[in-house]
Amino acid sequence: MRHSWQWVWQQIVAGVVDAGYDDVTAAHIGLFRYPSLDGQRPTQLAEQAQITKQSVNDLLGHLEHAGYITRQLESTDKRARVVRLTPKGQRLEQTIRDHAQAADEQVAELLGVRRYTQLRDALEQLSAHITSHDTT
Repeated sequence: MRHSWQWVWQQIVAGVVDAGYDDVTAAHIGLFRYPSLDGQRPTQLAEQAQITKQSVNDLLGHLEHAGYITRQLESTDKRARVVRLTPKGQRLEQTIRDHAQAADEQVAELLGVRRYTQLRDALEQLSAHITSHDTT
């Protein structure tokens, strides 16, 4: 599964760079997760990406400087900040999703509809099982 995921990831990153986003790296792209980077706290992003808060804040600083995001005070907790996508960040997020979808379609074409559906169903079942039994 690792090799397959790495191929998909390479397709996404290459597609983003080819679309003209040469000021972001794979690490920046990795912060853009489903459903969205928008509205997330940096601590949540660090947990999801399994990297340190300092690393996340460094990546967010670059994204903010490049105009993709802003960090705003959260309305319910004035000590906390949340990430907000700018219009430029929304376009980047959509580009990432488009290239993820394109990679997904390539896999479906390679495997054929029946085998692709079986693979997707199996992975969704595995993910649901892992998520429901996650003790971390």
